[in-house]
Amino acid sequence: MEQWELYAGMWMKSFIFDLVRYLIGAGGVFLFVYILFKKPLAHRKIREKQARAPQMWREFWASIGSVIIYSFVGFFIYFGAQAGFIEFYSGIASRGWGYFIFSFILMILVHDAYFYWTHRLLHHPKLMQLSHYYHHKSMNPTPWTSYSFNPIEAAVNAVFVPLFLLLLPMNTWAVFLFLAHMIIRNAIGHSGYELFPRSWARHPVLGQINLVMHHDLHHANGRYNYGLYFSWWDRWMGTEHPDYIAKASGVEYRKT
Repeated sequence: MEQWELYAGMWMKSFIFDLVRYLIGAGGVFLFVYILFKKPLAHRKIREKQARAPQMWREFWASIGSVIIYSFVGFFIYFGAQAGFIEFYSGIASRGWGYFIFSFILMILVHDAYFYWTHRLLHHPKLMQLSHYYHHKSMNPTPWTSYSFNPIEAAVNAVFVPLFLLLLPMNTWAVFLFLAHMIIRNAIGHSGYELFPRSWARHPVLGQINLVMHHDLHHANGRYNYGLYFSWWDRWMGTEHPDYIAKASGVEYRKT
């Protein structure tokens, strides 16, 4: 087999993996909230207005562009592992379940911090116009918005995984679970339906988890709520929307 055929085959596998991950994650949440349980979840709709098909098609095709960028990053992760710069291990027993769980949780926590600060940086006026404005064209987000990025923003998001893998050996299944968690939480956060219990917003522990309202408010007003999975960075940095708790807990729930 020619060398280029090997490279093309590896890239295609990476592309298919990221495409399927997006389709299952975003498509699954869309199927759940917009079709199968649309009526039972009607009272959970955050906004009165529903996003229209042209917006969702725009988001979908932009997301395919992001998937292409992610696939190239996955391609280079493979060669990084081949060259010994990135260390994967397959047998959980070799490092134990404790390390497996620790590395998985740490990857989520570090990604949350990485996302907060890069996201906030992308809101700088010059960078906003250069890249992040495209994501905010979806003022009323849908699950398809999850990967609707300008190529620059897609690259910023994509490089987190190889950067983290350069620092810590990871089990392949832990990375898979992280990637699954990332797209599902991203799609839920853009779903436009509050899928978490509203009581969590005021809970001392569960309140650290971002409800759907958290990111929906960010799309409504980009000056607040930069966090991805958890609310602590926004609270520590004073960037949490002042009405988030009231809106998320149902005191002032439905926007027009």
